[in-house]
Amino acid sequence: MASFRKFTITVSLLFVTMGLAVAGDSPQEQRHELMEDTGGGAKTIGKMLEGENPFDAAAAMEALQTWAKVAGQFGDLFPEGSETGFDTEAKPNIWSDREGFDAALNAWAEAVDAAIAASPQDLEALGAAAGPVFKKCKACHEEYRVKDE
Repeated sequence: MASFRKFTITVSLLFVTMGLAVAGDSPQEQRHELMEDTGGGAKTIGKMLEGENPFDAAAAMEALQTWAKVAGQFGDLFPEGSETGFDTEAKPNIWSDREGFDAALNAWAEAVDAAIAASPQDLEALGAAAGPVFKKCKACHEEYRVKDE
């Protein structure tokens, strides 16, 4: 049993290492990966709010915590020179209106913090907590993300 556990840990570490290597080192790749994480959290919460999945307080909080992790890292991934590459969807005004972009990210992070503090324990509370977060996501995407065709 102990050797199986060591094997499982070794394999898990291998996959984590491979995942980090695949994610890439460029800011464009890192922010893409973080947005994928954010999207995963949004799907988890969205499916609950739309009635596709039953309410699950632990899963909702995990999604909110993912958003908080992203909020803590995302803004640093827009250095000068990362305006292009890796099929970035970042609009040029991120760099020309950095104060506005940072304010939008801060507003999103504050909404995430408020949602976590609310610790939603039912679907209605989740909707009330996550609604402002989704609105901040949408506002930032409209202003600072190239629209998908």
